[in-house]
Amino acid sequence: MGFNSLTKSKEFSKVYKGGKTVVDKYLVIYCLPNDRGITRFGFSVGKKIGKAVIRNRIKRIMREICRKNSDIIKEGFDCVIIVRPRIKESPEYRNMEKSFLNLAARAGLIRKS
Repeated sequence: MGFNSLTKSKEFSKVYKGGKTVVDKYLVIYCLPNDRGITRFGFSVGKKIGKAVIRNRIKRIMREICRKNSDIIKEGFDCVIIVRPRIKESPEYRNMEKSFLNLAARAGLIRKS
């Protein structure tokens, strides 16, 4: 499976407008099928989370979670992951990963095997 990122504002907007949304207390995931055969992820961490160092650390952790679990994620989706301010309550890797996998399953992104 390929791992690419959404980078352009236009790509983010397209996913926000047409995508399916799943929410929990730490994350929001917007998913939109694409016709590329790969799943791309974009990350949004707002200023309410903290200063740049903290926001970038959270983005790195989320990128690693997506990369590590890429073998169980279906291909052909554009996904935007928004980190909610409550992540500050427990910004540990395992909590973020559990939240991501739970939402990915609810969004239909997990492969059946």
